[in-house]
Amino acid sequence: IGRGKPIVNLFPLEEGEKINAILAVKEFDENHFIFMATAQGTVKKTALTEFANPRKSGIIAINLDDDDYLIGAEVTNGKNDIVLVSNGGKAVWFTEDDVRAMGRATRGVRGMKLAAKQQVLSLLIADNDQQTVLVATENGYGKRTVLADFRHSGRGTQGVKAIAVSERNGLVVAAKLVSEEDEIMLITTGGVLIRTRVKEIRELGRATQGVTLINLGEGEKLSGLEKIVETDEEESAE
Repeated sequence: IGRGKPIVNLFPLEEGEKINAILAVKEFDENHFIFMATAQGTVKKTALTEFANPRKSGIIAINLDDDDYLIGAEVTNGKNDIVLVSNGGKAVWFTEDDVRAMGRATRGVRGMKLAAKQQVLSLLIADNDQQTVLVATENGYGKRTVLADFRHSGRGTQGVKAIAVSERNGLVVAAKLVSEEDEIMLITTGGVLIRTRVKEIRELGRATQGVTLINLGEGEKLSGLEKIVETDEEESAE
């Protein structure tokens, strides 16, 4: 196994800057877009063709306010459903048509209205309303909810409750679109990684507290979760 190459050799980063998204693109066609979301609730859609001529130093993708930063970017087809989830347990669902395409050097528009001290932490791109949204909180609780149980609250609103944020649950730390066939990796602040099957996590309504995803040690928090992508070697070994 190779050690890889330092990312700064490929893409020079400024002080305090980090990479928040990596997108695989085969061709820069006019029917696809890069959809972006920021922590302060701004969203932006830019035609993929706008990124067809990159420079080694990078090119501007979005203009950010001083107190804001990018939390996610995805390639879309112009007709996808967009879901934004905040650390306060709210989710806003709207169609991509609600966001007009803009040039690279622009700020974007409001995607989600946030309460004080809340931030957007997940950008989800849905193909249909039968996908399930898995939400996890810092104290190790979570649940799955079918997207159809959410309502189209529209762009720029506060959205609806995705999970109860309480003293028991703590703040939301992650949200993913999943299917029953998926497996996920739960990651704690203590460096513990737990692998589990999505089908073992109960489907519950939006306003419920959720179930235990992971037992945490004293002072430990759940820091995030990721879907596991099987390699060809793993699939052939089963």
